[in-house]
Amino acid sequence: MSARRGGRAARLAARPAAPVTSEALLRDGLAPKGAGTVLIIACGALAHEIKAIQSAGGYDHLDLHCLPAILHNHPDRIAPAVDAALQGRAKPYATTFVAYADCGTGGALQAVCDRHGVEMIAGPHCYAFFDGLERFAARDEVDVFYLTDFLARQFDAFVTRPLGLDRHPELRDMYFGHYRRLVYLAQTDDAELTRRAAQAAETLGLQFERRVTGYGCLTVAIEKAAKDA
Repeated sequence: MSARRGGRAARLAARPAAPVTSEALLRDGLAPKGAGTVLIIACGALAHEIKAIQSAGGYDHLDLHCLPAILHNHPDRIAPAVDAALQGRAKPYATTFVAYADCGTGGALQAVCDRHGVEMIAGPHCYAFFDGLERFAARDEVDVFYLTDFLARQFDAFVTRPLGLDRHPELRDMYFGHYRRLVYLAQTDDAELTRRAAQAAETLGLQFERRVTGYGCLTVAIEKAAKDA
């Protein structure tokens, strides 16, 4: 999540996230242990979407293991967490795929993937690959704050409370004064999520726009990983 394209809230979150180690993954049952031949190590914010793609494609040979979505509030911790997850793989797989884009790591995640010889999602962040990489770049919406289905559902947990807006609403303009619109990139046609996204825009004092994207390039990435096994 970049600072210029919807990620300022994630970068400014105050609470530190605990580091993710291979030992912790094994302890918490997140390390791979299924029967699949393809391991997907993913951001927890993409779990619902990846499972939907998996179900639609009948990809029973995928093992999906998600890291905590809250890592996005601390982009510098994503690459070490993925590195630990890759080291903590409990069995050999024909293919391992990392279902993250760069997500504010400044190339650190790509370096981890290159070191382990695995692929990851192309693009700067989930907003871009949901909207379509070329289309998102062409929009160049530097004054837009983005939500996805996940962030519409978890707005309070990922934005309001980490930024302290529930306790200090006067901070709103300091964090969001340079934005004009909130654009909800909708993966699904869900009236309740649309209502929540619109409420988030009102809370932040921004114009609201809903843009239906579906799963975008995420579908292409997961299908490719499934078929590469």
